[in-house]
Amino acid sequence: MSLSSALNVAQSSLSVTGLQTAVISRNVAGADSEYYNRKSGLVVTTYGGAVKVASIGRTMNTVLFTNKLSATSTTSAQQAIVNGLDQLEATVNDPELDQSVAAKLGSLNNALQQYSITPDDPLLAQNVLSGADALARALNQASDTVGGVREQADADMAAGVDRVNDLLAEFEQVNRAIVKGTQAGSDITDQLDSRDRILSQLSEEIGISVSTRSGNDMVIYTDGGVTLFETTPRSVTMAPSYALGAGASGNAVFIDGVAVTGANSVMPLKSGQIYGSSVIRDDVAVTYQNQLDEIARGLVEAFAESDQGTPATLPDQAGLFTWPGGPAVPATGTVSPGLAASIRINPNADPTQGGDLDRLRDGGISDPSNPNYVYNSSGAASYSDRIQGLLTALAADRSFDPAAKADPSTSLTGFASSSVGWLEAQRQSSTTTLGYQKALLERTSEALSNATGVSIDEEMTLMMELERSYSASSTLITTIDKMLNSLLEAVR
Repeated sequence: MSLSSALNVAQSSLSVTGLQTAVISRNVAGADSEYYNRKSGLVVTTYGGAVKVASIGRTMNTVLFTNKLSATSTTSAQQAIVNGLDQLEATVNDPELDQSVAAKLGSLNNALQQYSITPDDPLLAQNVLSGADALARALNQASDTVGGVREQADADMAAGVDRVNDLLAEFEQVNRAIVKGTQAGSDITDQLDSRDRILSQLSEEIGISVSTRSGNDMVIYTDGGVTLFETTPRSVTMAPSYALGAGASGNAVFIDGVAVTGANSVMPLKSGQIYGSSVIRDDVAVTYQNQLDEIARGLVEAFAESDQGTPATLPDQAGLFTWPGGPAVPATGTVSPGLAASIRINPNADPTQGGDLDRLRDGGISDPSNPNYVYNSSGAASYSDRIQGLLTALAADRSFDPAAKADPSTSLTGFASSSVGWLEAQRQSSTTTLGYQKALLERTSEALSNATGVSIDEEMTLMMELERSYSASSTLITTIDKMLNSLLEAVR
């Protein structure tokens, strides 16, 4: 090998060492970044034994990254569901505090039992009225809580839609830069990191799958199969519902005009925060609201007063518990949307509202002017038949709407307990699933980091090797310089 060839090899080695050192510096600087993938220079040998960095490569594990996207979406969806269930659980609270609707119903039943023993005691009658009022208020508050949970879920969906649109706009710019950089043969590794970061953040809001075409161009689909990005972002829209009363449906999320949430969605989302919030808004909270409305309907039905005339020709009318549709009694076995929010104590039995407390014992709450609804026609102070009848009605099996997903054929007390059991079962199951999904995401992220992340120890080891290579190349150049000087001296 000639001296000039050797000098060329040594100089190329110094150049490559400098570029590789710069790459190591980038790796060290990005070691703490969650979305940074390790970079490396691809060194090739050229004519004459010289070397050069042909390109900057990026460590990537497509399988692990895809699994991480899926785990992120599933975890986000489950987290949204658990958050919603935790808020709904506030209507049950600690069982020992007796704040749930079921507990209030039990307290009312106990008050009625005591009152039935001494029906002439006004204090016991007041306890019944207070228990009924507390039960009605508990239903009102629980219904308000459900409405608040639905509205929060709707707001979270709307915020998620805004974030998806922002991320897609950012993705478009990065993807365009990657395609252009690929065509030009420039270093696009940082842009690839940015694209992966955007995909990871996007998967928090919506379940996605990706496909890479020629030129590093990427297409994004939802996990339901709707195109989310292809060259340009697809429009993701949702009109906020703002107020969601009982029975009101929330607005759907649309991607390029295709509904991806709600009962009418053909290609629905399966994961992501938007999906999880839609489950709370359109399924879980709606079901729980139906249960509360059925409890309220059962109360109106159980405490309703019937015609005591002979023959009985008048319809049953709402007694101690009434509602805006009173004095009629709601249809049996069918959910009356919003009944739990509007149920209240009949003022005809409440002395503070001009009513008469004795009507709890005697009847006539529904229509004081009509004697046909009075049970204690003799006015006996020890009359307890009406109170016993109320206790029997509370314990009797009745039909509930199967749409409420609680026991459809049981007593009112049994249905209320079944509702609590349903909510707690949903919460326990979702919390367990969330724990599993979090563990899966953590393990997947750890495996991906081990495969594509930066190890400072490895980078320092490589840096030492480059230092030795740099020293060897410098020594070689120094030696060649001395040899050339000797040749020039000999010529002179």
